[in-house]
Amino acid sequence: MHIKIGDTVEVITGDDRGQRGRVLSIDRGEGKIIVEAVNRVYKHVRRSQRNPQGGRLSKEMPIQISNVLLVCPSCNARTRTHSQLTADGGKERVCKKCGRGIGSLGPPRRKMKPAKT
Repeated sequence: MHIKIGDTVEVITGDDRGQRGRVLSIDRGEGKIIVEAVNRVYKHVRRSQRNPQGGRLSKEMPIQISNVLLVCPSCNARTRTHSQLTADGGKERVCKKCGRGIGSLGPPRRKMKPAKT
């Protein structure tokens, strides 16, 4: 998965198609993400001490990761990504459209020591 918390994504299918938002959380097991101001629903809340007025709360619900595409910060277009090895041995995400790096996927790998014989 090449989407991280804090990335900007664009919804490509569904009722919120075309909307862009920031990723708030990711559930990798379910394959779902929560995007800011996308897939909002109303939750009816009863009066209580915590919520003295009651009423309807609007909150974001999860959507499938396959329904969003990452927005490249440099070319500002929705794009697919691929990973590329960097000079220090780490991986970084690369935009398929403009070819620029988007961010790292992991720390650089440690060099293996040669085995003793």
